[in-house]
Amino acid sequence: MTTDSTGTVRLTTAQALVRFLAAQYSERDGERRRLIPGVWGIFGHGNVAGLGQALLQAATTGEADLPYYPARNEQAMVHASAAYAKMRDRLQAFACTASTGPGSTNMVTGAALATTNRLPVLLLPSDMFATRGPDPALQQLEDTRGGDVTVNDALRPVSKYWDRVTRPEQLVPAALAAMRVLTDPAETGAVTLCLPQDVQAEAYDWPVGFFRERTWHIDRPQPDPAAVGRAAQAIRGARRPLIIAGGGTVYSRATGELRAFAEETGIPVADTHAGKGAVPWDHPCAVGGIGSTGTSAANALAREADLVIGIGTRYSDFTTASHTVFAGPDVEFVNLNVARLDAAKHSAHQLVADARSGLETLRRELSGWRVEDAYRERARALAEEWARTTDACYAVDNGPLPAQTAVLGVLNDALDDTDVIINAAGSLPGDMQMLWRARDPKAYNVEYAYSCMGYEVAAGLGTKMAAPEREVVVLVGDGSYLMLSQEITTMVAEGVKVVIVVLQNHGFASIGSLSEDLGSQRFGTRYRYRDPGTGLLDGSTLPVDLAANAASLGAHTIRADGLKELRAAVEAAKAADTVTVVHIETDLTGPNPPSNGWWDVPVSEVSELDSTRRAHRTYAEHKREQRHYL
Repeated sequence: MTTDSTGTVRLTTAQALVRFLAAQYSERDGERRRLIPGVWGIFGHGNVAGLGQALLQAATTGEADLPYYPARNEQAMVHASAAYAKMRDRLQAFACTASTGPGSTNMVTGAALATTNRLPVLLLPSDMFATRGPDPALQQLEDTRGGDVTVNDALRPVSKYWDRVTRPEQLVPAALAAMRVLTDPAETGAVTLCLPQDVQAEAYDWPVGFFRERTWHIDRPQPDPAAVGRAAQAIRGARRPLIIAGGGTVYSRATGELRAFAEETGIPVADTHAGKGAVPWDHPCAVGGIGSTGTSAANALAREADLVIGIGTRYSDFTTASHTVFAGPDVEFVNLNVARLDAAKHSAHQLVADARSGLETLRRELSGWRVEDAYRERARALAEEWARTTDACYAVDNGPLPAQTAVLGVLNDALDDTDVIINAAGSLPGDMQMLWRARDPKAYNVEYAYSCMGYEVAAGLGTKMAAPEREVVVLVGDGSYLMLSQEITTMVAEGVKVVIVVLQNHGFASIGSLSEDLGSQRFGTRYRYRDPGTGLLDGSTLPVDLAANAASLGAHTIRADGLKELRAAVEAAKAADTVTVVHIETDLTGPNPPSNGWWDVPVSEVSELDSTRRAHRTYAEHKREQRHYL
């Protein structure tokens, strides 16, 4: 490294990027922190001599403080980064570096998850030679449509910002643009800077100002006064309003304002997966999860509501029960959201603002207004009725193997209010949306925007790194575990203690149940040998031992035979000082909580199977209830 008197410093592109990232900070409400706390990566020929060398140089010379963490799978390291950002309320974002070709395309699923969930992650995929000297290089995709196309173009549609740095000097505007998007609560998601491997190693005389400390201030946009007036008028005119609390309520740290708003107005509060815990489950205004896997309390109120107040929610089809749960003929919407895309949904009265500042303004505007006592008492009675249903689901005795709902009961009782539970896919999110009793907005991390199998273990790693003071418990089915569990080894290597509870039921419980409901008879959803007589996968159960697998990755493992042993195993795992996997066999077929909502999954219109024809008749009946909110 050399510095001259004209205010430049000679570095490679990779060295410059490392130095730049180490000097970025974010600030909100007077709290300043590192924006990029570190880099996840797996090295290959595309980045080992570029970013790898730059990170080594930074670590050994002290010229930049940017810790490096080696992962075992590129998709998993993006999941870990997304979970970290979620836990830190989107105020920090890890960077992820991968080699060319498959290393970079492995990050596509993680990028899609981050962007769908509106979580900031910085991706640094290595790219082909900008000079095209050795064209075609190892792992290069030759596209006949153009020489500038590489596999990294697959990251374009799943990124909120995408750029390819083909000259060193292009890094300056590209890096600044990347930071802008990462810190924009309305636009954040995966940000991708593709780095050709020759450009990473190329030297350039960089302006010293590029490396000065920068603080990216995250504002709290205020709502337009006229919009507040329109929203308040709509609320005052409602007799049966219902609040939907989404993830934006948590990320903006508006949970205190939400509780105060609900208490003052008496409006009941339902929640999405991302918003669960924003109001404690036993709060007088709480009515539980909404939509396709919602509680009977929340969905009954949603069907009767004449006004829905969406706060920080993107209104996924599970939230709206595929546009059927809000059934009032003249139902209106008031949407408070920092993103205009979400504020405008369902022809709503739009409040484009930060959730906390918007709620503060609405509280002042509605001072003294309150729903009728009879409506408030009805909401409370419905919530108490659902609480009794939850108790019954937790206590179900379903020998010889325990029901999944009973496992949730044991875990809900064994975990403290601030312990974090993590899940993402299969039948567990539906059961948890209905049954999990969360009191802390950070204690429930169920990824259900992308519902990505394989998120769970990696997310446990990122969550624990973001909140080392909390106990982190990953709840994962055997399907997700088999897809992506190798970050257990990373936990061992980094000394990150996480509890992982593996439910093994030898199949896909969620899709199996859905298949049965839709007339497909659980086809292809069990882990079985292929029967040579029928040609189908309906032979005996495969001898998969996930506890042994976890032990081989370096985890301490405990096998629990039944619910009593599960409770003891979880207590032992919480007391341990190393990553611990608790394994339990559960019933593949339930019983499940009572369903209160619909989900639109089309059924074959014609079929030779009676089961499919019956399912299509039921589907057509539900389809008639679907509507646009105009």
